[in-house]
Amino acid sequence: MRLRILPRNEQFFDLFDAAATNVVQGARYLHEMVENFDRAEELHKLIEETEHEGDITTHEIMERLNVTFVTPIDAEDIRDLAKTLDDVLDYIEATADRMILYDVGKPASYMADMVRILELAASEIVKVVGGLHDLKRPRRLLDHCIEINRLENDGDRVSRRALAELFRTATPMDAIKWKEIYEHVEMAIDKCEDIANIIESVVVKYA
Repeated sequence: MRLRILPRNEQFFDLFDAAATNVVQGARYLHEMVENFDRAEELHKLIEETEHEGDITTHEIMERLNVTFVTPIDAEDIRDLAKTLDDVLDYIEATADRMILYDVGKPASYMADMVRILELAASEIVKVVGGLHDLKRPRRLLDHCIEINRLENDGDRVSRRALAELFRTATPMDAIKWKEIYEHVEMAIDKCEDIANIIESVVVKYA
C-alpha cells in the first residue's frame, strides 16, 4: 500500500465535517420522532441509517489515520474526536431503539425539551468541527465550545426535573423505562460536551 507522507488537512477535516453532519441529522430525526410519535417507526429507521453512515465515516477516518505519517493535528486527537462523534450517534440510536422496544407511547414534554437541547448542541458541533479548517480564528471556535458547555448544563437541569417528575407520577415500570431513555439522551449531550473539550485542547495546541 502506498503511504501518504504529507496529508492535506482536508482529508481528515472533511471527514469530520461529514461525521458532524450525521450527528446533527440524527439529532433532528430524534427530535422529530419525539414531536411526531405516530411516525416513530419511520424515523427510527432513518436514525438507524444515519448511524450506519456515521460508522462508515468513522471507519474511513481510522483507516486514513493508519496510513498517514504526518497528521494535521495529533493522531490521538483525531482518534478521540472520531470516536466521540460516533458515540453521540450511538446514544441517539440507542434512545430511539428503546422508545420503540419499550413501547412507551407519546413522550412527555421533558423529553421534547431534552432532545431540543441535544439538537442545538449538535448544531454547534457542526460549527465547531467546521472551524478546524481554520485554526487561525480560535476565538470563534472557543465561543462555540462555550455554547455547547452551556447547553450541557441546560440538559442536566432538564434531566433532573424530568426524573423528579417521573418518580413522582409514573408507575414503577414506566419509571424504569423512561429513566433509561432520559439517561441515553443525557449521555448524548454529555458526549457533545466531550467533543467541545477535545477541540478546546486542539485550539490550545495549534492556534
